[in-house]
Amino acid sequence: MQVTETLNEGLKRGYRITLTAAELDAKVEAKLKEAQPQVELKGFRKGKVPMALLRRQFGKQVLGEAMQEAIDGAMNDHFTATGDRPAARPDVTMENADWKEGDDVAVALSYETLPDVPEIDFKAIAIERPTVTPTDEEVAEALDQLARNATTYADRDEGAAAESGDQVVIDFEGRIDGEAFPGGAAEDFPLLLGSEAFIPGFEDKLVGARAGEARDIEITFPADYGAEHLAGKDAVFATTVKAVQAPEAAEIDDALAKRYGAESLEAFRGTIREQLGREYAGAARQIAKRALLDALDGAVAFEVPPGMLAAEAGQIAHQLWHEEHPEVQGHDHDEIEPDEEHLKLAERRVRLGLLLAELGRKHEITVPEADLREAIIAEARRYPGQERTFFEAVQQNPGLQQQIRAPLFEDKVIDFLFELVEVTEKPMTKAELQEAVDRLSED
Repeated sequence: MQVTETLNEGLKRGYRITLTAAELDAKVEAKLKEAQPQVELKGFRKGKVPMALLRRQFGKQVLGEAMQEAIDGAMNDHFTATGDRPAARPDVTMENADWKEGDDVAVALSYETLPDVPEIDFKAIAIERPTVTPTDEEVAEALDQLARNATTYADRDEGAAAESGDQVVIDFEGRIDGEAFPGGAAEDFPLLLGSEAFIPGFEDKLVGARAGEARDIEITFPADYGAEHLAGKDAVFATTVKAVQAPEAAEIDDALAKRYGAESLEAFRGTIREQLGREYAGAARQIAKRALLDALDGAVAFEVPPGMLAAEAGQIAHQLWHEEHPEVQGHDHDEIEPDEEHLKLAERRVRLGLLLAELGRKHEITVPEADLREAIIAEARRYPGQERTFFEAVQQNPGLQQQIRAPLFEDKVIDFLFELVEVTEKPMTKAELQEAVDRLSED
């Protein structure tokens, strides 16, 4: 078997693998001899079928198997000898498409190899990690919010007029040009006046309404309303107020704490403080992670596989286009061409992804199966009622498993690198932490 290089440009590789007819025939002969002791045909005892008959009976089938095994073996030997690691599945095609038995086999092999990742002096990398300690005021603020969330509503006195902050229970039906439209009607709908949860202007026109009162509420849907068929349209909602209810704030006491599963108010404050600490630590980790990735991006420079770059840039361009056009739900639009900014971002992502993958491989960092199962369960909860279907899809789809595993692996590598680089704790306030988080989304 002969392997001849046909392309070596950057990370692109091309080879021609030639398997002579004699080599292929010898492999077929070897496979038939290996199987001969187990073959039993009419008129022959087991293991006594002549080789010539075996060739006539099974030759074509064995020929295909032998050819595939020979090519696979040649590819494996090639990757072992060269040390190349393909960035994606190699492209393998027969060069002599008119091949017939007795001819040599010529196969074209092409791929993009993963680049060599340079060594990094991690001790030379210094980053800051924010530290934020929840204050008594922040705990009290969170407690107040939980108390507001626990607010209940009770019917006002008969004949009382609804005020902003009250909850009204209404039936309504909306019409445009006298015609009802889908999604424009509901019964026993609880609406908090002043919440701005409904169409602009609707809630204001219910202030002063009384239980049992009917009102025709005229409104105009905003020009940028999410549903195009309603945007900018005038509508009339026939509305009946069935109840006017005043808020009853929850007292901040042991009873409130027990509603949230705590033993006492003091224990509840401790739980809130711990929860805020975890939230702050999570945000701080994201800031430190970005700082680390920025430092790594500046510390290494190597060529990335063109195919990976093009695929990532295309995905970025497609995602950003949909963010700019939320009204388009499907993907049957014109192809989105990546621009220079997309390519620049894609190159950073691919390079850092390859770097983290290589560091994980080199240091034998893996994702425990227990962590993967926990992540799958968390993802399945996003599809209430379809959890079993999701689990089956994950089991049957290695690609989906990899999508869930990838961020877990990245976090494991990042945590490993935090131990290698110089990390300085930087005390911050909650407001400063929020500003730093906001800057992440702006970059």
